[in-house]
Amino acid sequence: MAARSAPHPTPLIEVRGLAKRYGGVVALDNMNLAVERGTIHAVVGENGAGKSTLMKALAGAVRPDSGTILLDGQAIAIDSPNAARKRGIGIVYQELSLFPQRSVLANLFVNREPTRGGFVSVAAMEARSRDLLDQLGLHVDVHAPVSRLSIGEQQLVELCRVLLEDPRLLILDEPNSALNKRETERLFTVLQRLRARGNTMLYVSHRLEEVFAISDRVTITRNGRDVLTKDRTALTIPEVIEGMIGVQHDVLFPPPLPHRAGQAGARIAVENLSNDTLRDISFTARAGEVVGLAGLEGSGVSNLLAVLFGTEAARSGRVTYPDARGLPKHPAEAARRGVCLVPADRRRNGLMLDKSILFNISQVAVGAGRGGSPWFSQSRALERANRQIAALRIKARSPYSLANELSGGNQQKVVIGKWLEIGPRVFLLDDPTRGVDVGAKREIYGLIRQMSADGGIVLFSSTELPELIGLCDRILVLYQGRLAGELSGAQLDSRTLLHLINTAELPSARDSGPEFAVPGAIGVPEGRP
Repeated sequence: MAARSAPHPTPLIEVRGLAKRYGGVVALDNMNLAVERGTIHAVVGENGAGKSTLMKALAGAVRPDSGTILLDGQAIAIDSPNAARKRGIGIVYQELSLFPQRSVLANLFVNREPTRGGFVSVAAMEARSRDLLDQLGLHVDVHAPVSRLSIGEQQLVELCRVLLEDPRLLILDEPNSALNKRETERLFTVLQRLRARGNTMLYVSHRLEEVFAISDRVTITRNGRDVLTKDRTALTIPEVIEGMIGVQHDVLFPPPLPHRAGQAGARIAVENLSNDTLRDISFTARAGEVVGLAGLEGSGVSNLLAVLFGTEAARSGRVTYPDARGLPKHPAEAARRGVCLVPADRRRNGLMLDKSILFNISQVAVGAGRGGSPWFSQSRALERANRQIAALRIKARSPYSLANELSGGNQQKVVIGKWLEIGPRVFLLDDPTRGVDVGAKREIYGLIRQMSADGGIVLFSSTELPELIGLCDRILVLYQGRLAGELSGAQLDSRTLLHLINTAELPSARDSGPEFAVPGAIGVPEGRP
C-alpha cells in the first residue's frame, strides 16, 4: 500500500457559492467547501442544514440553481449520477439502493459485469470482490439473494459496490447508520486504509464522537450555509454543537419542569428480576423522575427494558406497575396498560417505513384498543396525525408522507407520537436519540422532561454519557446482567460513570488517571475531542 503523498496545493473538490431552492424552501444558500486530497473531511449539521443536498449535488443527483463545482481546480458540470461516476465520484447513501432478489455478486456489479467469451463471468466477480469483502468482514454467501442479509450486512454490500469502482472521491452519507459496533470498527479500518492509500472522502454523520474519531477536517453547516471549517484537532464537540445549533452545548439539556400535582405516588418496583441475561435486579422508579440505565453492550440494559415491556420473559422476580399489576405477558397488554417502549432501532422495530405518518401514529392506539373501535378510521387517524405533527413539530409535507421519506429525527418523533396517543404512564426509552441530529435531540430531551413533569415514570437508556448526565435524576449501571451501582447528585460526572460502567466499581479517591473510552458506548465526555 502506497504511503500518503505530500499535500497538494489544489483541493481535489471545491464548492463555491452553491445554491438550491425547492419552491420556497432554501436547501443551499451560498454553500462553500474545499476538500483536500487524501483526507477524510466530515460535514456536520442539523437536519435541513444542507448536508444531503450538497452531497447529492456532488454526486449528480441534484442540479444546483447556481454556484460552481471544481474538480482538480477546473469548473465542471455534474448533471447526472453517471457523469459523477465517470469523474471518479462515488456515493454511499444512507438509504439502501440494492436489488433484494438478486445475489450479492449481482448487486456488486450492476451494469458493469465482467464477461468472458460474451458471457457474464461469475468467477471474475468473485475474484474482484473477495479481498474487499474480507476487509469489510462480510463473510456471506455471495450467490444468495441480498434480501437474506441483515440490514447491517446490506449496508456493507452497498459500500463494497461503490469501493469496487475505486472512486477518487468517496462520499459517505451516514454510512454506519445500520451497523453494529464491530461492523463500524471494520468500516473505520477500511476508511483509514483508503486514506493512507491517498483516497479522499467526504463523511456525513450525526454521531459527532465518530466524526472526531475518523476525520481530519470538519465543516459545520447551518441553514444551507457553511459556518465554520477547521482541522478536527482544533475543535471540541461542544464547539461543533454550538456551531450547528447556534447556542452553547449546555443549552441542549433543558432544566426539569414543574411537576403536575397529584402524580407523585405512582411508581414501578422491580424486585430480584432475573432471566437468561439479568441476575437479581432490584430498583424503584417513581413518577416525576428520569432514571437512567447505563452499561456496556450486552450488559443487560436492553434486556431489562424488553422484560418490562413483555417482549422477553422473566425467569424469576417480581415487578409491580402503577396499576398494581405484574409484568405484561406481551407488548399488546403493555400498551393497553399504558406502558410504552421506544426501541433503539426505530427503522426495524419502531416504524412501518413504507406506511404513512398517519398510519404509523394510529398503529398503537388501534392495536391496543385505545381508539374506541378495533377498526381503522381514516378520519380518526388524520386527527391523531395532525395532533402529533403539530405538538412534536414533525417536518413533513403532509400526514400522508411515508415514514421513509422523513429525516431520522422526524422518524423518531413519529415513534414517540404514536405512543403519546395512548397516554402512557410508563415510558421505556431505549437510546431514543440514536442516529438523529443535535437539533432533534434537543427537542426529544424537551419531550422527556415533559413526560416526567406530567407524572410519567421514565426509564431512559443511552450510549451517550453526556445525555445520561444531562437529563437523569439518577443513573442505574448494569454490568454483566447485574446492578453494579446507582449514581445521583454529585456522583453524576463522566469519570465516575465511566469507571462504574467499565469495572462495576466506584472509582477510589486516588484514581485520577485520564478518562477512557467505553467499549460498546459512544459517549465522549464534554470538552474532549
